[in-house]
Amino acid sequence: MNRSLANVRAPRAGTRRLAYASAIAGLALAGTVGLGIPFREPVHAQFKGDGRAPASFADVVERVKPAVVSIHVTNGGAPKVAQGPKGSPKNTPRDFFPDLPDDHPLNEFFKNLPKEWRGLPGPGTPRPSLAQGSGFVISADGYVVTNNHVIDNATKIQVSFDKDNKYEAELVGADARTDIALLKIKGANKAFPFVKFSDQVPRVGDWVVAVGNPFGLGGTVTAGIVSAQGRDIGSGPYDYMQIDAAVNRGNSGGPTFNLDGEVVGVNTAIYSPSGGNVGIAFAIPARTAKEVVEQLKSTGSVSRGWLGVKIQNVDEDTAASLGLNEAKGALVSEVTPGGPAAAAGLQNGDTILSVNGNKVADSRDLARQIAGYAPNTKVEVRILRGQKEQTVAVKLGQFPSGKELAKAESGKAPAETKGTELEQLGLTVAPGTGPNKDGVVVTDVDSSSDAAQKGIRSGDVIVAINDLAVKTPEDLANGVKEATKLGRKAVLMRVKSGSETRFVPVQLKKS
Repeated sequence: MNRSLANVRAPRAGTRRLAYASAIAGLALAGTVGLGIPFREPVHAQFKGDGRAPASFADVVERVKPAVVSIHVTNGGAPKVAQGPKGSPKNTPRDFFPDLPDDHPLNEFFKNLPKEWRGLPGPGTPRPSLAQGSGFVISADGYVVTNNHVIDNATKIQVSFDKDNKYEAELVGADARTDIALLKIKGANKAFPFVKFSDQVPRVGDWVVAVGNPFGLGGTVTAGIVSAQGRDIGSGPYDYMQIDAAVNRGNSGGPTFNLDGEVVGVNTAIYSPSGGNVGIAFAIPARTAKEVVEQLKSTGSVSRGWLGVKIQNVDEDTAASLGLNEAKGALVSEVTPGGPAAAAGLQNGDTILSVNGNKVADSRDLARQIAGYAPNTKVEVRILRGQKEQTVAVKLGQFPSGKELAKAESGKAPAETKGTELEQLGLTVAPGTGPNKDGVVVTDVDSSSDAAQKGIRSGDVIVAINDLAVKTPEDLANGVKEATKLGRKAVLMRVKSGSETRFVPVQLKKS
């Protein structure tokens, strides 16, 4: 079922939230006229005499609107009504009230219900759900681009143009990481109007036009400008384009055009305190969408390189603890067992500085770089380990599915009541036991310490400090002494919190 503003996880009421711009059921489908005329030459908007601002977007809209479609999705459905004795419906209204007395007036009411109302789905019976979104045709033979979340788990997909019949469509392939899906219109012996992706990245301030199916009102056109580029909306490593053209529920999967009638983005999300348009929308850049669509069309899936590590950013405190001059790179918090990084010898605590000579700015940059390589590609990964830089050759794997990545992890650190106080860290620790025997357990945290500010809590387990394994409180104390000798103002500790492991840079108190 595609996700909408109503069911995307959001902060408390009244705060801002990021939500998918898809619409939930109940609204009539609408779209754009299918003229069967392919896109050919760029069409520019009408301009004022000074040539700066468009007097009208009508020429662009007239040309591109026929290629924009409304998408109607059905998810699941209710099973046929079970039959009781002698063909009577098994789920009757009385079944919903099993304790209703025989002399209750409602019994007579139930008896007089029309026959077709008597066989109702029982409590908990799954019902079909409807959803709507937008899309656009990219070829005369009927390939359609939309969002993955619009058609996710769909059992039936239809597309429609303005004043035209609905067409059945099949899913060619989908990519959850970029939220792109590719459909193919079935059984239509005709040429469809289509549009093309732009090869040019629009500048901030450029005019754009969005066309889609907000709230089921197909063929709706809105205009605005590119507000920003390179936005991180917390949805994977890819950047998004921000626009201020009005985008609402149902616009998901619809195109954003430049004034040449080329697609510069695929609308996917909005940022809103109310669930409606407030002038902040996000689109998948055309360059990203085009690359994904090409792979989906040829293979039905997207292949990406996979390194097999969990990573985190290097902030200023982490850089200080590692002896780095700048807060750049990606810190390996955990190496996936059996993955490419493990096979190549990468270790927890390594800081990845570059890949094939390309510097790594942060964890998202590393994820993008690795994803840009095909599986089985050999790359040279430059790392900092301890006090030395070295290069490790890694043969990348195939990025696995979410199910393949999932691992069962269990065990929490038992709370201890006594331990060794380490004043410079603001922590009290005790030897670990059971599943945490290879670390020390935090039993108390000074609320005024940097460790407390960084989120370290009682029950966390410290397993390493500055590349030194920590199995006893003495090991942790020795790590602090070593950092002090080197003139470090912070130490980098590897900390387990429940099933999660992360690196935490902690500033040292002056002793």
